[in-house]
Amino acid sequence: MSDAVSCTAYFEKAERALSGARLLLTAKDSEGASNRAYYAMFDAAHAALLAAHIDVPESTTKTHTGLIRAFGRYLVQGGHVDAEFGRALNKVQRLRQIADYLGDPVSLEDAAWAVDQAGAFVAAMRSKFMTNP
Repeated sequence: MSDAVSCTAYFEKAERALSGARLLLTAKDSEGASNRAYYAMFDAAHAALLAAHIDVPESTTKTHTGLIRAFGRYLVQGGHVDAEFGRALNKVQRLRQIADYLGDPVSLEDAAWAVDQAGAFVAAMRSKFMTNP
């Protein structure tokens, strides 16, 4: 798969995850909304790395930690993306971990914040890195 095709496919996945996050939030499923918000951001970050032609091994971008580190190192520290997006990605990942793996509930307010962050993140990555959105 070429970088352009991969990039487009990841942005499409990000949009589907974001749509799912919004539906789950409407249904008051804060854990599900947090999960899908994170995956929207994860896929958009992956797409941004591909679109920026950052040469990161595929094995790195297949792990959550690896992809987040690559995003921070190459796109945030590289000056391509505002640092606030890197911070938001990390915070939403923590909410997803709480939602998926811990017994602690995620509040609807936190889930709504995560969905808002995901919407801004996906839109910003698409605007910055897709030449033909």
